[in-house]
Amino acid sequence: MALHHAASGDKIALARSDNDIAFFTSVALAKTPHMELIRMVLPKERPMPEHKVDGEMTLQCLEGEIDVDAHGRIVTLKPGEMLYLAGGVPHSVRAVEDAVALMTILLTHPHDADPYSKNQNALA
Repeated sequence: MALHHAASGDKIALARSDNDIAFFTSVALAKTPHMELIRMVLPKERPMPEHKVDGEMTLQCLEGEIDVDAHGRIVTLKPGEMLYLAGGVPHSVRAVEDAVALMTILLTHPHDADPYSKNQNALA
C-alpha cells in the first residue's frame, strides 16, 4: 500500500490520540522535490545511531524529551524547542523519554529551490 502524503492545503494532525507510543508510528507527512516533512516517533529504548542527511534539516520536539548529539555536544530538546543542522552534519538522536518530533529536510540547495532567484536573473 502506498504511503499517503499531505497535499498543499491539507491539515496534518501531529498529536497522538492515545497514551501508548507503541501504536503511534513515524510517517512522512509530506514530500516534494524540495522538502520532506516527517513526524518521528522516538521510543525511549530505541536510539538512532549516528547518521547524516544531505540537506539542511530542523528537528522540533512536540512531546517528550530528545537528546541530539551533533557538533561534538549534546543538545536537549523539550516540547516547543527546535534544532537546525546544516546538511551533511553527522548526528545521533536519543529519546530521554518517549518523544514525538517534527523533522523537516530540505532536499535541494537553496538557490535551486528559489524560483525567484532565476526570475530575477532573467529580468536583469
